[in-house]
Amino acid sequence: MAIWLTEDSKVIVQGMTGSEGMKHTRKMLAAGTKIVGGVNPRKAGTTVDVDGVSLPVFANVAEAMGQTGADTTVIFVPPAHTKSAVLEAIDAGIGLAVVITEGVPVHDTAEFWAHAVATGNKTRIIGPNCPGIASPGASNAGIIPASISGSGRIGLVSKSGTLTYQMMYELSDIGFTTAVGIGGDPIIGTTHIDALAAFQEDPATEAIVMIGEIGGDAEERAAAYIKEHVTKPVVAYIAGFTAPEGKTMGHAGAIISGSSGTADAKKLALEAVGVKVGKTPSETARLMREVVQGL
Repeated sequence: MAIWLTEDSKVIVQGMTGSEGMKHTRKMLAAGTKIVGGVNPRKAGTTVDVDGVSLPVFANVAEAMGQTGADTTVIFVPPAHTKSAVLEAIDAGIGLAVVITEGVPVHDTAEFWAHAVATGNKTRIIGPNCPGIASPGASNAGIIPASISGSGRIGLVSKSGTLTYQMMYELSDIGFTTAVGIGGDPIIGTTHIDALAAFQEDPATEAIVMIGEIGGDAEERAAAYIKEHVTKPVVAYIAGFTAPEGKTMGHAGAIISGSSGTADAKKLALEAVGVKVGKTPSETARLMREVVQGL
């Protein structure tokens, strides 16, 4: 089992014919992802050969869905065009849109997120500014390296792409049901709470790793949700314990106001509801290893 992305997911790539889109289309195919085509209005009606696989290029997401049955799109388009690409995916009613692009204006993200809500939340948005989602051994939608971990018992949700990779590597002997990189922008389509809820319902996920970072209150809200709704063990890491006071660090959402949003405040909130919190990624991996051994 996995959440949101399975071996049966049919994936299209918006921006497939660009350099980044093509590079990662090749990697996703190598990971076993069922990529069924790409979207580029200027190259509609052509086909692209990717390592011996012939992929059709469509004018828009609706056409791609109609001809391939696609249920997932991975979006590799420049920031200036990301909003229109996501709105197109939402209007087509695709089930999952993974927005890799970094540097999307927050106003644009707010607009396409609100449009998704207004149209009935038919499209789950992951990102923007994220590494995507990987269900090891089944499918990979985004830029998470497929070779760092196999399938297993842990669910992972993370604001940080790099820390997603490190945690998957450090716990690769146990493996993951699904790893979700939600991104660190101030507004994102899928939150820690969304992933926690899905992992709680997934019978194959036995324990959850949650990676947050300084700024905002997403981790505190996740702690409140865990207290009320999550019965599976959760281990967490908060990036930014060593961040200098008063300095904005890393992601656009990593903004501290007073004592709110600090790593220590988030750690206290999570520990108060029974979550074990590591001071480093490696300590967090060790804590998760101990949890799994006790299951």
